[in-house]
Amino acid sequence: MPGTNLTREEAQERARLLTVDAYEIDLDLSGAQEGGTYRSVTTVRFDSAEAGAETFIDLVAPAVHEAVLNGEALDVAAVFRDSRIALAGLREGANELKVVADCAYTNTGEGLHRFVDPVDEQAYLYTQFEVPDARRVFASFEQPDLKATFQFTVKAPSGWTVISNSPTPEPKDDVWTFEPTPRISTYITALIVGPYHSVHSSYEKDGQSVPLGIYCRPSLAEYLDAEDIFAVTRQGFDWFQEKFDYAYPFAKYDQLFVPEFNAGAMENAGAVTIRDQYVFRSKVTDAAYEVRAETILHELAHMWFGDLVTMEWWNDLWLNESFATYTSIACQAYAEGSKWPHSWTTFANSMKTWAYRQDQLPSTHPIMADITDLDDVLVNFDGITYAKGASVLKQLVAYVGMDAFFQGVQAYFKAHAFGNTRLTDLLGALEKTSGRDLKTWSKAWLETASINILRPEIETDADGRITSFTVLQEAPALPAGAKGEPTLRPHRIAIGAYDLDESGKLVRTNRIELDVDGERTTVAELVGQARPAVVLLNDDDLSYAKVRLDEESLRVVTEHLGDFTESLPRALCWASAWDMTRDGELATRDYLALVLSGIGKESDIGVVQSLHRQVKLALDLYSAPETREAALNQWTDATLAHLRAAEPGSDHQLAWARAFAATARNPQQLDLLQSLLDGTEAIEGLTVDTELRWSFVQRLAAVGLLDEEEIAAEYERDKTAAGERHAAFARAAQPSEEAKAQAWASVVEQGDLPNAVQEAVISGFVQPDQRELLAPYAEKYFASVKEVSDSRSHEMAQQIIVGLYPTLQVSQETLDATDAWLESAEPGAALRRMMSESRAGVERALKAQAADAAAATA
Repeated sequence: MPGTNLTREEAQERARLLTVDAYEIDLDLSGAQEGGTYRSVTTVRFDSAEAGAETFIDLVAPAVHEAVLNGEALDVAAVFRDSRIALAGLREGANELKVVADCAYTNTGEGLHRFVDPVDEQAYLYTQFEVPDARRVFASFEQPDLKATFQFTVKAPSGWTVISNSPTPEPKDDVWTFEPTPRISTYITALIVGPYHSVHSSYEKDGQSVPLGIYCRPSLAEYLDAEDIFAVTRQGFDWFQEKFDYAYPFAKYDQLFVPEFNAGAMENAGAVTIRDQYVFRSKVTDAAYEVRAETILHELAHMWFGDLVTMEWWNDLWLNESFATYTSIACQAYAEGSKWPHSWTTFANSMKTWAYRQDQLPSTHPIMADITDLDDVLVNFDGITYAKGASVLKQLVAYVGMDAFFQGVQAYFKAHAFGNTRLTDLLGALEKTSGRDLKTWSKAWLETASINILRPEIETDADGRITSFTVLQEAPALPAGAKGEPTLRPHRIAIGAYDLDESGKLVRTNRIELDVDGERTTVAELVGQARPAVVLLNDDDLSYAKVRLDEESLRVVTEHLGDFTESLPRALCWASAWDMTRDGELATRDYLALVLSGIGKESDIGVVQSLHRQVKLALDLYSAPETREAALNQWTDATLAHLRAAEPGSDHQLAWARAFAATARNPQQLDLLQSLLDGTEAIEGLTVDTELRWSFVQRLAAVGLLDEEEIAAEYERDKTAAGERHAAFARAAQPSEEAKAQAWASVVEQGDLPNAVQEAVISGFVQPDQRELLAPYAEKYFASVKEVSDSRSHEMAQQIIVGLYPTLQVSQETLDATDAWLESAEPGAALRRMMSESRAGVERALKAQAADAAAATA
């Protein structure tokens, strides 16, 4: 039951008509261990601006038994259809509606998700409501600007725990009655129910005391590093309350690590849900802890920006997510005692790379997207909304000054607490505190799409002194199908000058900061100075733009990329090289050579792991087919050499072990994997723990060296939810027609897998070494994708549509087949977008392969 789409116009009309006061929601979850459906009783009190008006309330439910409006029973058969209950003849002023329904547990990560842990065979529940899925659990006016208070009463199985937005009460006869929440939006209400394990503490400062809780399944309790999580959380409380000048606005703060979660986390007010893969069962690198910390801080920032003050409509989704992203990274970078002061390096290396990729797709859109309905917003959780938006906020902070920025934010929170706002409310506050006119800035940066390219133009005299220095700005044509026009923008950037010192290290010898605008910006400050070895535009990563190096800088960087003394300029150069590879300006073979020459000197483990992923992607998709195997062999030999040379027990050793496992190919390499797996061979310091074992198992299964019996035996060693997913991946990865047919049928034809298992099967199915085996599925894909889109929930459909697109079939035939399908199938906007983005990936790969082939013959 996907649920009827809601348009912006419908939401505006409903908001004009209604003021919602309070919900009382009574759920009988006593049968949750068995599953099926549950009784949901909603009483909602609201005011109508007009007598006799008509509106509707949202509900996705298998059955509605009763709907009573102002004491009058409605004809359910007549008023309930297409996930809406029609409400006619409203009173002016106060109205009351009671709805009794049977709602359904899901296994898709939407609504009320139900999961059974194979370890203890107990059910665990949690809600996920963003964007429109509170209506799967209770009748609601499902839009962000109709805030209300929510009082939950829940009957649960004996011995279980119920957590919600309000503090957890003592149950009476297994019934948990919560106090009403403050006024919040429907999508940030939450219930988490089950025999969860918990650890409790508090945040104490200057007389303030906020109860803190961390929850997970008992089967993960031995791995829960609660003190580390509490430490990051307290750091966030300290930093955000100081910067926002507004006390944490809710009664307690729980963080719940829940199974089969589709996203990273969700900012439910006072009850944040987080994917439980962040409870690390095995050794991980520091980069994983950094990412987890950023997620924790991102959701905590939402308690103010998103939950306390909420967007009026989803066109400001970008601001909600970008603000949380920017402030979480800033907290890591600047908070006293932070473990990750290099977080802007990680941001440049991962978030901005994501943004640049998204911004070059045919679906690129202005940061402030035109969200006309729920279908629009569901596909807008993308690299523009999160990463480009946060990049532009970073530029805005540089433009107005950090002090003025946070002074404006403070005024914004005080003015709009527990209310709804638009972008103009924040920009108006920032204009007052900074004195800057942000209307022109907003139009250039938030209302236009795509990306700029910045290049240095440098002239020198015979003595090597700079005679002219100009920053050139380009606005490339938008991708075919994208809306909008190329736009030159104002950039606040730094220019860094780097020279080699006596030890061979690249050190910054000069830095200037300036505004760049138009096609040409003259930089007079650098005229007359000695030409440095490397000139780096957008040093410190202040702006959002693709950056190119001049010829001399590129030559030095190619030889000395690993020699920068600081991690951020290295990351910027790595990102530029990767971007050039994706654009076909740098051949894949040359990118591989650059990585091999510099990665051994790269100290930042997050950058190293990103390079691992990017090299593998480049070799699988962007390398010329005739030279791909040789390049893969070269890379695999390097991964093994670095694995053997890495410091025993280090993060780098673990990262290289995973990189080696992802690509091992010849008999000797595969024998080593098998020997490491069965313990007949060891590498000093490398512990082959549970997760690393599965990496080896999955690769050995993908090359046909492990059969079903051996995969099943491995699952018996790790009979957990994670083990079930890993085993599903391994089975789908096997290089046989039978394995592929079974995997395809389980996902596309049967369609009853839980979301996390479906994701694992899809990932296992798509193996780069199995192009020929997978080729027949391209035709099957185009024959079935429309039915999948029409019949599955959004999350489940998106996994299949994007995950099973024939990305590995890099050919004109794939492009032609996609074009023919787009013309004949008449897909809706969301499906069309997913298909066109996937097509663009193949088109880009074709171009990059041609560049690589040309370099091979040059």
